[in-house]
Amino acid sequence: MESSDMDNNPSILSHVSIGTNDFERAIAFYDAVLPTLGCKRLMEHPGAVAYGKQYPEFWVGIPFDGQGATVGNGTHIGFIAPTKEAVHAFYEAALAAGAKDDGAPGGRPDYSEPYYGCFVRDPDGHKIEAAFWDEQLEPEVT
Repeated sequence: MESSDMDNNPSILSHVSIGTNDFERAIAFYDAVLPTLGCKRLMEHPGAVAYGKQYPEFWVGIPFDGQGATVGNGTHIGFIAPTKEAVHAFYEAALAAGAKDDGAPGGRPDYSEPYYGCFVRDPDGHKIEAAFWDEQLEPEVT
């Protein structure tokens, strides 16, 4: 990514990585789920695959230290959904690919009125979210 592209990137993160104890199952899961949000495989290395839209932002892989992967308590990964329909497609694809429900699609008034999202646990137990922010409902800043 060129410097001018980085200047226009609204993200504060380079990438996020999660570990898996069943690499093939994890990759099959994310191959089925992430396209609902416009993401695809962008890089592959032995034991690791990166997903994103333009650059590798989300990595899934076997831990480098050779130890078992564990889930972080209180940790979750939130993906941006372009529409409410995409939130539903993500949720349905995730459940069909082996995720466990952790919060069906819908608004969460305690998050804010513009928020619409869902939560699932991937096959390794990682909490993942797809969220749409309805800018038409965004409160005005005064």
